[in-house]
Formats: sequence, structure tokens, C-alpha cells
Amino acid sequence: MGQSATVAKLCGTGAVKRRIMDMGLTKGTEVKVVKVAPLGDPLELNVRGYELSIRKEEAANIEVTNIV
Repeated sequence: MGQSATVAKLCGTGAVKRRIMDMGLTKGTEVKVVKVAPLGDPLELNVRGYELSIRKEEAANIEVTNIV
């Protein structure tokens, strides 16, 4: 928790990729992990100034770099 990273690439296809992009997760966007549920699903992220909850299976389609 508390880690920040930059979106490098979206790996999903079709509707999955579109849904992720619609949530504001596009290449170059900075994201920060705010909370992780007790069983690890979902994750709460801070993206573009708002809180976003995302499932682990959706998060697996997002490649990140510059993890701090």
C-alpha cells in the first residue's frame, strides 16, 4: 500500500481494454495504491485525483513502470 507507479501499457483487448481506459487508466497516468481489501481483491487506487476500485483480474491487464 502507498506505492505509486506510472501506467506503461494496457494488455487487455476489446471491451476489457476499453473499460480500463474509460476509468482513466491510460498510458503515462500516475496511479497510487490506497487500500487493498483483506483478501487482496479489490484494490483501491488514486487515479487523476479520484479513488478507483478495481478487481485484481482487471489490474493484471495493466503494466506499470517507475514503481516508488
